[in-house]
Amino acid sequence: MAESTKRYAVVTGANKGIGFEIVRQLASNGIVVVLTARDEKRGLEALQKLQYSGLSDQVVFHQLDVSDPASITSIADFIKTQFGKLDILVNNAGIGGVKLDADVGAGAGYDRSKLIQNSELAEECLQTNYYGARRMAETLISVLQLSSSPRIVNISSSLGKLESIQNKWAEGILRDAENLTEEKVDEVLKVFLKDFKEGSLTAKGWPTFLSAYSVSKAAMNAYTRILAKKYPSFCINCVCPGSVKTDINGNTGILSTEEGASSPVMLALMRNGSPSGLFFVQKELSSF
Repeated sequence: MAESTKRYAVVTGANKGIGFEIVRQLASNGIVVVLTARDEKRGLEALQKLQYSGLSDQVVFHQLDVSDPASITSIADFIKTQFGKLDILVNNAGIGGVKLDADVGAGAGYDRSKLIQNSELAEECLQTNYYGARRMAETLISVLQLSSSPRIVNISSSLGKLESIQNKWAEGILRDAENLTEEKVDEVLKVFLKDFKEGSLTAKGWPTFLSAYSVSKAAMNAYTRILAKKYPSFCINCVCPGSVKTDINGNTGILSTEEGASSPVMLALMRNGSPSGLFFVQKELSSF
């Protein structure tokens, strides 16, 4: 493939699970993919697996911690230097915002009653799932603008659907697509964390199961709409890949990672002029 027609992608949180499989499927479609991971050793092991499967020329590794602005700047510089442009950004890196009760042990699977949530974990979850994705988009916009077919795919969840947020004030802000701004999303997250710290999640109508994860994905969905409006020449969508067997849900899902990755890959490979600013559940269009 001529250098000028080569397409380049970055996938965050890609050393395992859905992220790894998205890398594999994009690379199998002839795209040069930057596989990223926080842990360099795990990232290089994932790269090696793909190289052994015959994708040596299609995949490179770069360390990335999406919660660290300096790390994001580093990968942006790498892309500019190595490729001169970026065609596809897949924001996949995410954490659950909970931990398993240490007294229970790993055998508990995904028993809701054994999951611990606290404000520290909630803040970390928002920083990774929402602010990490947002910083990636903001930092890489300039190289995406050099592409003739820029795509951003935000990996979301049905838990982020607005029906799960009973807080009418927050739900109203996030639903008002015409007037959404980054500042309004920030305000919603600020109030959520305040209510979390005060122990008033239930009283204030916030989700109580995987609270921070759900709110982070609602924020990501809102940001998808903001970005799509701001960059009409881009194709920017968010997608729930379905209930996939991954570490984030204790491998309790019903879909394989191959099946889960197929919808994000579909959105990444959409033709120019395809819909933008939408939410998909697997390959079906969904309401926010």
